[in-house]
Amino acid sequence: MALTEHYPKAQRTAPRRLFPGLPGPLTLTAVRHGQSTANAAFQAAEAVGALDVGITCRDADLSLTTLGRAEARALGRWLATRSEDGVPQSLWVSPYLRTQETAELVVEELDRAGLPLPEICTDERLRDRELGVLEMLTSAAIELRHPQEAARRRLLGELRWRPPGGESLTDVAQRLRSALRDLYEGESNRRVLVVAHDAVVILLRHVIDDLQEGELQELTEGGAVRNTSVTRWIRDAKGALALDCWNERPHLEG
Repeated sequence: MALTEHYPKAQRTAPRRLFPGLPGPLTLTAVRHGQSTANAAFQAAEAVGALDVGITCRDADLSLTTLGRAEARALGRWLATRSEDGVPQSLWVSPYLRTQETAELVVEELDRAGLPLPEICTDERLRDRELGVLEMLTSAAIELRHPQEAARRRLLGELRWRPPGGESLTDVAQRLRSALRDLYEGESNRRVLVVAHDAVVILLRHVIDDLQEGELQELTEGGAVRNTSVTRWIRDAKGALALDCWNERPHLEG
Protein backbone atom coordinates (compact mmCIF):
# COMPACT_ATOMS: atom_id res chain seq x y z
CA MET A 1 0.00 0.00 0.00
CA ALA A 2 1.37 3.44 -0.91
CA LEU A 3 1.81 5.86 1.96
CA THR A 4 -0.52 8.36 0.30
CA GLU A 5 -3.40 5.87 0.45
CA HIS A 6 -3.63 6.66 4.15
CA TYR A 7 -4.77 10.17 3.24
CA PRO A 8 -8.26 10.28 1.69
CA LYS A 9 -8.92 12.99 -0.85
CA ALA A 10 -10.96 15.88 0.45
CA GLN A 11 -14.37 16.45 -1.07
CA ARG A 12 -14.65 20.10 -2.07
CA THR A 13 -17.57 21.95 -3.58
CA ALA A 14 -15.99 25.42 -3.71
CA PRO A 15 -12.66 27.15 -3.01
CA ARG A 16 -12.11 28.08 0.62
CA ARG A 17 -11.32 31.56 1.91
CA LEU A 18 -7.72 31.44 3.05
CA PHE A 19 -7.93 34.33 5.54
CA PRO A 20 -11.58 35.05 6.40
CA GLY A 21 -12.12 38.76 7.08
CA LEU A 22 -9.37 39.84 4.66
CA PRO A 23 -10.53 40.63 1.10
CA GLY A 24 -7.13 39.85 -0.41
CA PRO A 25 -6.05 40.38 -4.02
CA LEU A 26 -8.34 40.42 -7.02
CA THR A 27 -5.96 38.11 -8.85
CA LEU A 28 -2.81 36.29 -7.83
CA THR A 29 -0.50 35.13 -10.60
CA ALA A 30 2.50 32.95 -9.72
CA VAL A 31 5.36 32.49 -12.18
CA ARG A 32 8.52 30.44 -11.98
CA HIS A 33 11.71 32.20 -13.07
CA GLY A 34 13.17 31.69 -16.54
CA GLN A 35 15.66 28.90 -17.22
CA SER A 36 18.67 29.25 -14.92
CA THR A 37 22.22 28.01 -15.37
CA ALA A 38 21.46 25.28 -12.82
CA ASN A 39 18.29 24.21 -14.66
CA ALA A 40 20.34 23.72 -17.83
CA ALA A 41 23.21 21.98 -16.00
CA PHE A 42 20.91 19.58 -14.11
CA GLN A 43 19.00 18.71 -17.27
CA ALA A 44 22.25 17.77 -19.02
CA ALA A 45 23.61 15.86 -16.01
CA GLU A 46 20.41 13.91 -15.28
CA ALA A 47 20.17 12.88 -18.93
CA VAL A 48 23.45 10.93 -18.67
CA GLY A 49 23.33 10.00 -14.97
CA ALA A 50 26.21 12.32 -14.08
CA LEU A 51 27.10 12.95 -10.43
CA ASP A 52 28.40 16.52 -10.78
CA VAL A 53 26.69 19.48 -12.41
CA GLY A 54 29.76 21.68 -12.23
CA ILE A 55 28.17 24.52 -10.25
CA THR A 56 30.14 26.04 -7.37
CA CYS A 57 28.26 29.29 -6.60
CA ARG A 58 25.46 29.69 -4.05
CA ASP A 59 21.96 28.74 -5.13
CA ALA A 60 20.93 32.36 -4.52
CA ASP A 61 23.51 33.59 -7.05
CA LEU A 62 22.46 31.50 -10.05
CA SER A 63 21.62 33.64 -13.08
CA LEU A 64 19.40 33.16 -16.11
CA THR A 65 20.64 31.55 -19.29
CA THR A 66 20.16 33.22 -22.68
CA LEU A 67 17.06 31.07 -23.11
CA GLY A 68 15.83 32.07 -19.65
CA ARG A 69 16.13 35.76 -20.51
CA ALA A 70 14.18 35.22 -23.72
CA GLU A 71 11.47 33.36 -21.78
CA ALA A 72 11.19 36.22 -19.30
CA ARG A 73 10.91 38.83 -22.04
CA ALA A 74 8.24 36.77 -23.80
CA LEU A 75 6.32 36.58 -20.53
CA GLY A 76 6.53 40.35 -20.11
CA ARG A 77 5.26 40.98 -23.63
CA TRP A 78 2.36 38.56 -23.06
CA LEU A 79 1.41 40.21 -19.77
CA ALA A 80 1.41 43.56 -21.54
CA THR A 81 -1.32 42.32 -23.90
CA ARG A 82 -3.62 41.01 -21.16
CA SER A 83 -5.89 44.04 -21.12
CA GLU A 84 -8.89 41.94 -20.08
CA ASP A 85 -7.09 40.85 -16.90
CA GLY A 86 -5.29 44.12 -16.27
CA VAL A 87 -1.54 44.39 -15.79
CA PRO A 88 -0.19 43.53 -12.34
CA GLN A 89 -0.24 46.39 -9.86
CA SER A 90 2.19 44.72 -7.46
CA LEU A 91 5.10 42.38 -8.06
CA TRP A 92 6.32 40.19 -5.20
CA VAL A 93 9.64 38.51 -5.95
CA SER A 94 12.12 36.13 -4.35
CA PRO A 95 15.51 37.69 -3.50
CA TYR A 96 17.42 35.11 -5.55
CA LEU A 97 19.25 36.44 -8.61
CA ARG A 98 17.38 34.37 -11.19
CA THR A 99 14.01 35.59 -9.96
CA GLN A 100 15.20 39.19 -9.71
CA GLU A 101 16.45 39.02 -13.30
CA THR A 102 13.16 37.51 -14.47
CA ALA A 103 11.16 40.24 -12.73
CA GLU A 104 13.37 43.00 -14.15
CA LEU A 105 12.91 41.73 -17.70
CA VAL A 106 9.13 41.48 -17.25
CA VAL A 107 9.02 45.07 -15.95
CA GLU A 108 11.18 46.25 -18.87
CA GLU A 109 8.64 44.83 -21.32
CA LEU A 110 5.73 46.45 -19.47
CA ASP A 111 7.62 49.75 -19.56
CA ARG A 112 8.36 49.30 -23.27
CA ALA A 113 4.62 48.91 -23.85
CA GLY A 114 3.97 52.20 -22.05
CA LEU A 115 2.03 50.58 -19.21
CA PRO A 116 1.96 51.54 -15.52
CA LEU A 117 4.68 49.70 -13.67
CA PRO A 118 3.92 47.50 -10.65
CA GLU A 119 5.15 48.27 -7.17
CA ILE A 120 7.93 45.81 -6.37
CA CYS A 121 8.34 43.93 -3.10
CA THR A 122 11.29 41.56 -2.56
CA ASP A 123 10.35 39.03 0.12
CA GLU A 124 12.80 36.53 1.64
CA ARG A 125 9.94 34.11 2.33
CA LEU A 126 9.56 33.51 -1.41
CA ARG A 127 13.08 32.04 -1.72
CA ASP A 128 13.60 28.54 -3.12
CA ARG A 129 13.51 25.43 -0.95
CA GLU A 130 16.80 24.90 0.89
CA LEU A 131 18.25 21.41 0.43
CA GLY A 132 21.13 21.64 2.91
CA VAL A 133 23.90 19.09 2.35
CA LEU A 134 22.15 17.82 -0.78
CA GLU A 135 22.29 21.20 -2.53
CA MET A 136 23.42 20.90 -6.18
CA LEU A 137 23.53 17.09 -6.10
CA THR A 138 21.93 15.08 -8.88
CA SER A 139 19.57 12.20 -8.13
CA ALA A 140 22.35 9.74 -8.94
CA ALA A 141 24.77 11.50 -6.58
CA ILE A 142 22.24 11.45 -3.72
CA GLU A 143 21.63 7.71 -4.19
CA LEU A 144 25.38 7.00 -4.25
CA ARG A 145 26.67 9.34 -1.55
CA HIS A 146 23.66 9.54 0.78
CA PRO A 147 21.79 6.23 0.37
CA GLN A 148 20.24 6.36 3.86
CA GLU A 149 18.92 9.85 3.19
CA ALA A 150 17.51 8.75 -0.17
CA ALA A 151 15.72 5.87 1.57
CA ARG A 152 14.37 8.17 4.28
CA ARG A 153 13.08 10.50 1.57
CA ARG A 154 11.13 7.67 -0.05
CA LEU A 155 9.75 6.54 3.30
CA LEU A 156 8.60 9.92 4.63
CA GLY A 157 7.43 11.42 1.35
CA GLU A 158 8.42 14.77 -0.13
CA LEU A 159 6.01 16.82 1.99
CA ARG A 160 7.57 15.78 5.32
CA TRP A 161 11.13 14.76 4.43
CA ARG A 162 13.69 17.34 5.59
CA PRO A 163 17.24 16.93 4.24
CA PRO A 164 20.06 17.59 6.74
CA GLY A 165 20.48 21.34 6.99
CA GLY A 166 17.53 21.93 4.65
CA GLU A 167 13.77 22.31 4.55
CA SER A 168 10.83 20.00 4.07
CA LEU A 169 8.03 21.12 1.79
CA THR A 170 5.99 21.65 4.95
CA ASP A 171 8.64 24.11 6.16
CA VAL A 172 8.35 26.06 2.92
CA ALA A 173 4.55 26.02 3.16
CA GLN A 174 4.73 27.55 6.64
CA ARG A 175 6.74 30.56 5.47
CA LEU A 176 4.47 30.96 2.48
CA ARG A 177 1.41 31.12 4.74
CA SER A 178 3.12 33.97 6.58
CA ALA A 179 3.91 35.77 3.31
CA LEU A 180 0.37 35.26 2.02
CA ARG A 181 -1.15 36.79 5.14
CA ASP A 182 0.93 39.93 4.61
CA LEU A 183 0.04 39.90 0.92
CA TYR A 184 -3.68 39.64 1.74
CA GLU A 185 -3.41 42.54 4.18
CA GLY A 186 -1.33 44.79 1.96
CA GLU A 187 -2.70 43.99 -1.50
CA SER A 188 -6.44 44.27 -0.95
CA ASN A 189 -8.36 44.47 -4.25
CA ARG A 190 -5.20 44.57 -6.32
CA ARG A 191 -3.71 42.41 -9.06
CA VAL A 192 -0.55 40.71 -7.80
CA LEU A 193 2.23 38.91 -9.69
CA VAL A 194 4.61 36.61 -7.77
CA VAL A 195 7.92 35.62 -9.38
CA ALA A 196 9.52 32.76 -7.50
CA HIS A 197 10.54 29.10 -7.78
CA ASP A 198 9.24 25.62 -8.62
CA ALA A 199 8.70 24.65 -4.97
CA VAL A 200 7.05 27.98 -4.15
CA VAL A 201 4.50 27.72 -6.98
CA ILE A 202 3.66 24.11 -6.06
CA LEU A 203 3.23 25.00 -2.40
CA LEU A 204 1.05 27.99 -3.23
CA ARG A 205 -1.26 25.38 -4.75
CA HIS A 206 -0.97 23.38 -1.53
CA VAL A 207 -1.82 26.36 0.68
CA ILE A 208 -4.39 28.23 -1.41
CA ASP A 209 -6.18 25.19 -2.85
CA ASP A 210 -5.87 23.19 0.37
CA LEU A 211 -4.30 20.22 -1.39
CA GLN A 212 -3.85 17.13 0.77
CA GLU A 213 -0.69 15.02 0.75
CA GLY A 214 -1.87 12.56 -1.90
CA GLU A 215 -3.09 15.36 -4.15
CA LEU A 216 0.20 17.20 -3.77
CA GLN A 217 2.10 14.05 -4.70
CA GLU A 218 -0.02 13.65 -7.84
CA LEU A 219 0.73 17.26 -8.73
CA THR A 220 4.50 16.84 -8.36
CA GLU A 221 4.48 13.53 -10.23
CA GLY A 222 3.03 15.44 -13.20
CA GLY A 223 6.43 17.10 -13.68
CA ALA A 224 8.18 20.25 -12.53
CA VAL A 225 6.67 23.69 -12.77
CA ARG A 226 7.93 24.91 -16.13
CA ASN A 227 10.17 27.95 -16.44
CA THR A 228 8.09 31.15 -16.72
CA SER A 229 4.86 29.13 -16.61
CA VAL A 230 1.76 30.94 -15.37
CA THR A 231 -0.45 29.78 -12.50
CA ARG A 232 -3.32 32.13 -11.68
CA TRP A 233 -6.09 32.46 -9.11
CA ILE A 234 -9.05 34.84 -9.45
CA ARG A 235 -11.15 36.00 -6.51
CA ASP A 236 -14.69 34.66 -6.78
CA ALA A 237 -18.00 36.17 -5.62
CA LYS A 238 -17.54 34.64 -2.15
CA GLY A 239 -14.09 36.16 -1.69
CA ALA A 240 -12.05 32.99 -2.23
CA LEU A 241 -9.20 32.64 -4.71
CA ALA A 242 -10.29 30.12 -7.36
CA LEU A 243 -7.71 28.46 -9.59
CA ASP A 244 -7.96 29.78 -13.16
CA CYS A 245 -4.92 28.14 -14.80
CA TRP A 246 -1.99 25.93 -13.79
CA ASN A 247 1.56 25.71 -15.20
CA GLU A 248 0.68 27.20 -18.60
CA ARG A 249 3.02 28.99 -21.01
CA PRO A 250 0.81 30.79 -23.56
CA HIS A 251 3.61 33.28 -24.23
CA LEU A 252 5.80 30.48 -25.63
CA GLU A 253 3.15 28.66 -27.66
CA GLY A 254 2.45 28.99 -31.37
